[in-house]
Amino acid sequence: MSTIAFDQFALTRIADFARSLSRLHQAARSYAVDDDQFDREFNAVCQSIWGYTIDDISDDLFSTEDHLFLDTLDEAHARIFAAEQGYDLIGEAGMLTDWWGFCWMILAEKRGLLTPENRAAARAAIEEKYLAAPNVIGVIIGR
Repeated sequence: MSTIAFDQFALTRIADFARSLSRLHQAARSYAVDDDQFDREFNAVCQSIWGYTIDDISDDLFSTEDHLFLDTLDEAHARIFAAEQGYDLIGEAGMLTDWWGFCWMILAEKRGLLTPENRAAARAAIEEKYLAAPNVIGVIIGR
C-alpha cells in the first residue's frame, strides 16, 4: 500500500482554523497589512490547533538535520510531510500561504518540543532580548 494514500477525513484541516489568516492574505493584495497582523493571526491559528505558538519554541531545540529539512522543504514535500503527521495544508485556494510555518509547528510537535518548559524558556529568552534593547524598562506579555 502506498504511504501517500491518506484518509482525507482523518487529517486535521489547518485551513479550517486559518480562515481569518487567509482573508488577511487576500486583503494584503489590495492594501498594506502590518506584519504584526499576520503574526497575530498565524499565532492564533497555531494556538487553536496546538495550544502553542511559534514563539513558544526556540530554534535551538531543533537539530541541524531538522533545520536542513525545513530549509529545503518545498510545497509538494510539505504537503506529504504534513499529511504523514495527520495535517492537511490545502485550503480553498490551494496550498496555504503560511505552509512553511505550519510545517515548523508540525515538526515541533513531532519532536515533542511543545512543552510548558520549552514555552517558559522561549518566553524568558524573548523577554531578555527585549530588556537588553535601549530604552526598554519592562516587557508586558499577554497570556
